[in-house]
Amino acid sequence: MSKSNVKELYAANFCHGFCLNKIEKGNKDAKMEYDKEESIIPDENDYPQNILRKSLYEYDEVNVKEENEVKEEPRSFKSVEINIAKEMIIYDKPIALPLESHLVKHELTHTEEKTYQGSICAKKISQNCLLIKHETVHPEEKPYQCSQCDKIFTCKSSLVIHQREHTGEKQYQCGQCDKAFSLNSNLIRHQKTHTGEKPYQCSQCDKNFSQNSHLISHHRTHTGEKPYKCNQCDKAFSHKHELKQHQRTHTGEKPYQCRQCDKAFSQNGHLIRHQKIHTGEKPYQCSQCDKTFSQNSNFISHQIIHTGEKPYQCRQCDKAFSHKQELIQHQRTHTGEKPYQCSQCDRTFTRNSHLINHQKTHTGEKPYQCSQCDKATSNKHELIQHQRTHTGEKPYQCNQCDRAFSQTSTLIKHQRKHTGEKAYHCSQCDKAFSQNSTLIRHQRTHTGEKPYQCSQCDKAVLHKHNLIKHQRTHTREKPYQCNQCTKAFTQNSTLIKHQRTHTGEKTSTQPM
Repeated sequence: MSKSNVKELYAANFCHGFCLNKIEKGNKDAKMEYDKEESIIPDENDYPQNILRKSLYEYDEVNVKEENEVKEEPRSFKSVEINIAKEMIIYDKPIALPLESHLVKHELTHTEEKTYQGSICAKKISQNCLLIKHETVHPEEKPYQCSQCDKIFTCKSSLVIHQREHTGEKQYQCGQCDKAFSLNSNLIRHQKTHTGEKPYQCSQCDKNFSQNSHLISHHRTHTGEKPYKCNQCDKAFSHKHELKQHQRTHTGEKPYQCRQCDKAFSQNGHLIRHQKIHTGEKPYQCSQCDKTFSQNSNFISHQIIHTGEKPYQCRQCDKAFSHKQELIQHQRTHTGEKPYQCSQCDRTFTRNSHLINHQKTHTGEKPYQCSQCDKATSNKHELIQHQRTHTGEKPYQCNQCDRAFSQTSTLIKHQRKHTGEKAYHCSQCDKAFSQNSTLIRHQRTHTGEKPYQCSQCDKAVLHKHNLIKHQRTHTREKPYQCNQCTKAFTQNSTLIKHQRTHTGEKTSTQPM
């Protein structure tokens, strides 16, 4: 299409009757100042292939001098001058449309003529296609159902996008890396990671964002606003996706399924992490050591080992932590909060991992088997600790002495000998303890609780190790054997006393 034809096409479809601000007669040029975002005369190369995709075209400036001449300057203009049939037309925000049918629809927005009325409600709409789309907002009108699940949608386009979750189709490929996306909008957002473009700036701090939605979400950190409320409980959230994830705790929905096994997940991020188990992919490598990680969050956590950084500080004491989750868990030692409760008994826990481990005491499940002996454990962490008894590995070293330990918890307990710290205080007396487990045992002296009961008789005891000792009276087990004779004993303390009969050592006694 020639340039003159482009001009004639758009001149013919200008909205004269409604967008017209002023008409002047005479043989002088008239200027129209175009808003940069609304300048709409297209490049001839865009027409007609993209005419159906774009009803408006963005240009900064086009100068039209004569009826048969369109002079384009290099895509950086400010005004449009039009002289058509000696009628000079000045627009505030002129609208030019490529097709006459588009112009007719546009003019209806000025006349407010709304000829199409809904059958479900009394709403009137100017265009039939808009009426069809409107009627789908009514709950009873969601005509598009997914053939692979029960979800229904108001728009066919929404169904098409949803179906990509089942097919895994990702038709939008990044030209600068291997990543692909199911939505074009996601590709556009991703491309900003290559350009580093962050056009959206917070007015209350110096942060910049690549997406407007991220800026809006960030603003809520200043305002504290939580507009998304759960209709099944009192929780509220700053972001819509957080509400959706939370609601799945009520419904049990797990829409993200692994194609290589039967596992399903409530969040896509959890599925992505899980899939790396099958692929063995570990794309995150530490620059200071040879370790690699499948998750960026684990990689970041690891780097803190090298820097020693502890950015998360407790407001009630001087303790600082490398990770936010560690701070949250520590704060529960001050508040006494134990939000994780066992569904089979009344025990509560400060950490979800502790609850999961506890629940296995009810089921007896021990899925983690040692490859060097017959020992099995209820959780992976216990297995790793056990394997160090074979390897002799002690990776946790005290920075105040030469001692090293196989477990980080043992190192922490040891370090309190240097500091004298007793962080665990009894609420019923003045005693304080260096370990939480010691505090728990002490508190039973106040409550009289004896939680460990023998399964073969009615005896109950305060501590687990006392129960183990007692059960040997039923089993006759004697695990402590003397290395100098054949005698064996039910308790280690009894063995120590016996060994003194071989060495001739006498225990010290208090003077009478």
